[in-house]
Amino acid sequence: MAISKFNYNSFNVTPVAGKALSFNSDADGFTTQGASSMVLIKTLTASSDSTLSFVDGASSVVLDNTYPAYVFKFINIHPSEVAQFSFQGNAAGGSGFNETITSTSFQSFHREDNSSAALNYRTGDDQAQATGYQILTNNVGDDADQSCSGTLHLFNPSSTTFVKHFISRIQVYRSTGSSAEASSVEGFTAGYFNTTSAIDEIQFKMSGGNIATGTIKLYGIKDS
Repeated sequence: MAISKFNYNSFNVTPVAGKALSFNSDADGFTTQGASSMVLIKTLTASSDSTLSFVDGASSVVLDNTYPAYVFKFINIHPSEVAQFSFQGNAAGGSGFNETITSTSFQSFHREDNSSAALNYRTGDDQAQATGYQILTNNVGDDADQSCSGTLHLFNPSSTTFVKHFISRIQVYRSTGSSAEASSVEGFTAGYFNTTSAIDEIQFKMSGGNIATGTIKLYGIKDS
């Protein structure tokens, strides 16, 4: 008689909690695995928006001391015109998205026509104790099939002791308005909000035009 087998990881017994079946420590019974360490908090979907802002709502808090780290996922951010994709933060009780930032930025790129490829530091994309929006990409294409996707990590934004570090990595279908310069660009940006006040709001925008379409998801990362 054949023995039926199954993959216990494919059984989800508590979908809301995100737990699944697994063998117990004695391998003679079943228990449930713990919930995922990455928790979706909020999703924003653009529709010709000048900004996408993660701020507290009437029934939800998006950035607080619940998690020691947060991750924003950018999915096919498509601009209305060729522009830079950027972000800023607002400290708790602050008057706007104008926190002091020191940052660094570099990128690799390769043109579609194979005419050029390079790895370079982006002196125009970094900041030194400035309060402007931090550039995460440059020249995101506005053709129908062009966009950018990637991640932004924000560490311990609720701390009132330390500055707030961030790291971003984004892939861009770049354009400068000329099809001959269409490129794959991978952008790397890191820095910190130079404040010991808690950062409780984050805003994203393009340097020109608006965010025509695209999705940004915010996740909290558990420490255990």
